[in-house]
Amino acid sequence: MDVSLAGWLVLAVAVAAANLPFANERLFGFLPLPQGRGGKASPPGVPSASSSSASPAAPARTKSFFARLLELLVLYFIVGALAWLLESSIGNVFAQGWEFYAITGCLFVVLAFPGFVLRYLRKRH
Repeated sequence: MDVSLAGWLVLAVAVAAANLPFANERLFGFLPLPQGRGGKASPPGVPSASSSSASPAAPARTKSFFARLLELLVLYFIVGALAWLLESSIGNVFAQGWEFYAITGCLFVVLAFPGFVLRYLRKRH
């Protein structure tokens, strides 16, 4: 794989993974929330992604903000593992210090900003 293609692939996967916790109400995009836990019920009239799997009488569950942050942290490490695998397939893997992880962690949070805005800051009419 070309170095440039690998870089763009990691960047595209990072953008998708950073916004995934804010895009739906399932853990990692495919695990449904348990009915007894997970967060608060959706307000009446607000549809949720997991409402189709629940019974009509049971309120749909939403992920708490802490669950979204934890999911964001796990996805950061998954994207990092993908980047490490691509780098090792191209050639030598370079050793990284704490500065690298601090910068890439901040970049991952910045990439998650559009999803955060759509989930929490957008006005619903």
